[in-house]
Amino acid sequence: MSSTTFVDKQGTLFVLLSGRGSNFLAIHDAIQKGDLKADIVGVLSNVPDAPGIESAKSFGYTVHVLPHTGMKRGEHEEQVAAVIDQVNPDLIVLAGYMRILSPDFVAKYHHRIVNIHPALLPSFPGIHAQEQAHAYGVKIAGCTVHFVDEGTDTGPIILQKVVPVYDTDDVDTLAARILEQEHKAYAEAIQIVLDGNWALEGRRFVRT
Repeated sequence: MSSTTFVDKQGTLFVLLSGRGSNFLAIHDAIQKGDLKADIVGVLSNVPDAPGIESAKSFGYTVHVLPHTGMKRGEHEEQVAAVIDQVNPDLIVLAGYMRILSPDFVAKYHHRIVNIHPALLPSFPGIHAQEQAHAYGVKIAGCTVHFVDEGTDTGPIILQKVVPVYDTDDVDTLAARILEQEHKAYAEAIQIVLDGNWALEGRRFVRT
């Protein structure tokens, strides 16, 4: 069994994003409302024109842009890690970061990287999860917040939220309803982790 405890309930977050960062915006809003007791100490994007960058700047966050084009993954991750290590956050939050993290990077920040996936893992990992779920004909979909490990969406599950699938749904309506729950689930799960009242029993995330 392993566990993590943070003495200071005001945790620190470092956000990685590649696009509009809607989950980043939801986390920011949760902090502003007092629902999430955390500070965002940095935002980094590997895409120079990602819309989330401008949002982060408008909020006054420290923003870093590190394009990965033309770089080996290890070289790019060394640069990313160097930026993160300057602020040593409690958690690294993936908010639509479209890069597969290497085992070395994940091991360096063991159980400190969290991600949200628009499906009820272990079903439908990887890309186009909503399309996979809709095509399969599931009656219940949802989202999963999990720790990042060396696999693709295989880390220990922290929290899940369920979304019904209606006969009238298409992929877009289903994805929109899942996204609503993502915005609620991510901040909730981050607060649970920062509070520190949890343990891992094997791969099971257990509240203590």
